[in-house]
Amino acid sequence: MQRVRFSSQQSPVHKLGDPQMTLSPKFRLAAVQSSLANPSPELEHSLREEPLIPSLPDDVALNCLLRIPVQSHSACRAVCKRWHMLLGNKERFFTNRKQFGLKDPWLFVFAYHKCTGKIQWQVLDLTHFSWHTIPAMPCRDRVCPHGFRCVSIPNDGTLYVCGGMVSDVDCPLDLVLKYEMHKNRWTVKNRMITARSFFASGVIDGMIYVAGGNSTDLYELDSAEVLDPLNGSWRPIANMGTNMASYDAAVLNGKLLVTEGWLWPFYVSPRGQVYDPRTNNWENMAVGLREGWTGSSVVVYGHLFVVSELERMKLKVYEPETDSWEAIEGPPLPEQICKPFAVSACDCHIYVVGRNLLVAVGHISRLKPKESCKEKWNFGVRWNVIDAPECLSDLTPSSSQVLFA
Repeated sequence: MQRVRFSSQQSPVHKLGDPQMTLSPKFRLAAVQSSLANPSPELEHSLREEPLIPSLPDDVALNCLLRIPVQSHSACRAVCKRWHMLLGNKERFFTNRKQFGLKDPWLFVFAYHKCTGKIQWQVLDLTHFSWHTIPAMPCRDRVCPHGFRCVSIPNDGTLYVCGGMVSDVDCPLDLVLKYEMHKNRWTVKNRMITARSFFASGVIDGMIYVAGGNSTDLYELDSAEVLDPLNGSWRPIANMGTNMASYDAAVLNGKLLVTEGWLWPFYVSPRGQVYDPRTNNWENMAVGLREGWTGSSVVVYGHLFVVSELERMKLKVYEPETDSWEAIEGPPLPEQICKPFAVSACDCHIYVVGRNLLVAVGHISRLKPKESCKEKWNFGVRWNVIDAPECLSDLTPSSSQVLFA
């Protein structure tokens, strides 16, 4: 296992947006930007006569400059006026990256302070391993971090935060917030039909599904609904058939899998439901799937993996043919990653964020099938650990998502 170290001096936490970006009491983004950050058409036209990089065509030079790490933008803005225009405005920078088809993964971690409970988002650039902050979410101060559900549409660079719970009165919320990476901005969207907390969520074919959870009278819900991000409207879908709060959920083969999870000690068998949007029907989850789902899940290579939260076990994968779970080859989760942790995935990598925002990166590899079972793939994992700056040592993760920008 390789350990990647970053001290607080080597890896400060950078602000992803403009230094002037703040949120007003009405939660509107207020920016007092210079004329170079928001140039007039006349100024922009006059500056085009000045090359971005001498002796290079502008399109080639722009392709180079759009690869500069965000933490280096402050120094690079001093090179010339055109560099200041490009690198001094993050919306312009990330919009240009999107137009050029440049996409790098960023790990967004929804965390809270261990003592104060204050919520915040911290962002890890997975290419350059630098930490950044984004504007605060426009929501109430005293909320329970675990009551929210966060989902993302990675290739669009968008993140949605739904529901939640006011911590001092245990009141679920119908809140819906959207973050756009290329704008570095939160917006308030249409509210959910039903206020809920501790519910299931997932994205299927670009549609955002939520189901179950706790209601305003603290009873568990059986209702479910779906959001179309294009028109911002919610509509109800078939009820789950059982009232259930969600411990974890995953999208596998175009279906939403919802489990209420184990409760220690194991007095009762956990329940689980599976929703198929093509038929708008729910069905009971297979016994082996729900009984072995003992941790946080991700989907890699079209298979469901779980990082167990009961004990320090190896990563395990679900085998639908036998309705069973198998440990994959390789070491268990590194000991530095302490519970509670948040799990997400991108391509063949699993990201496990533990207390103090230490991040374990697990590379999942597909191994050749054994001769005795040629149709079955085996999997292995190797782990690297990324240290976080000292200033993040009091933070505990609640959720994590990967976006591309």
